Amino acid sequence: MIYFSQAQTDALLLEDIQGGDLTTRALGIGSQPGVMAFYHRQGGCASGTAVARQMLTSLGLTVSDMVADGEQVSAGQRLICAHGNAAALHQGWKAVQNVLEWSCGVSRYLDEMLSMLRQRYPDGQIACTRKAIPGTRLLATQAILAAGGIIHRGGCAETVLLFANHRHFLSNPNDWAGAIARLRSHAPEKKIVVEADTPEEALAALRAAPDVLQLDKFTPEQATEIVRQAPSLAPHCTLALTGGITLASLASYLDCGIRLFITSAPYYAPPADIKVSLSPDARGI
Repeated sequence: MIYFSQAQTDALLLEDIQGGDLTTRALGIGSQPGVMAFYHRQGGCASGTAVARQMLTSLGLTVSDMVADGEQVSAGQRLICAHGNAAALHQGWKAVQNVLEWSCGVSRYLDEMLSMLRQRYPDGQIACTRKAIPGTRLLATQAILAAGGIIHRGGCAETVLLFANHRHFLSNPNDWAGAIARLRSHAPEKKIVVEADTPEEALAALRAAPDVLQLDKFTPEQATEIVRQAPSLAPHCTLALTGGITLASLASYLDCGIRLFITSAPYYAPPADIKVSLSPDARGI
């Protein structure tokens, strides 16, 4: 479970409702009891419901009929329902809808990627990067995990990852063995992950035997050749593909033999279409 502090969910609400709902106030309907329900028009992997529940209960609403994060829902299925006064219902409406639409869009996209990958490799995995839309990192994390993906790096202090931009500052940027040996010495409990930008760099990196080698923006043909040579150079090294990996491009890489893909594409998926219905009672909900 990803923990959202009260301050974090309050911030999601306060973007929209700090001044209350003027229309509800002007109509004088705020004290009327009502019910609000959120429906996933398209269906797919749901996420954001736990966050939605926390937001709704913060407004004094009672939540019922909530589907779990990660649950597969059918088109038109209800995700969550809230009961309370009309003022609180209208305040929660758009803020919660936004969270559900964005979260469900991310989880649905990644779920489709994973389904495609696992038809070929049942043990395949997709790791999502820390390059989320600014301000959405935690919301993105819960959506990725709900879909069954993993987080590539929660932050730059979490794992060792040697980029070319690090090597540029070394006296010999092409000394892969020296760089990897230093990283192992100074971070002995961490796996050593390195990234190569060209096939030549990839082969040089493999000779230094990192734990994981990321191939950045390689063509399927280039990746296939690295897979062919890797067992003789670094038999225990895990290969991963990164850079431009999307739902549209994934299929072209499935013959490479690589089972780990790294991407930020789900963060930019189209939002889900979430229908919201409010009523003074349960009729029509």
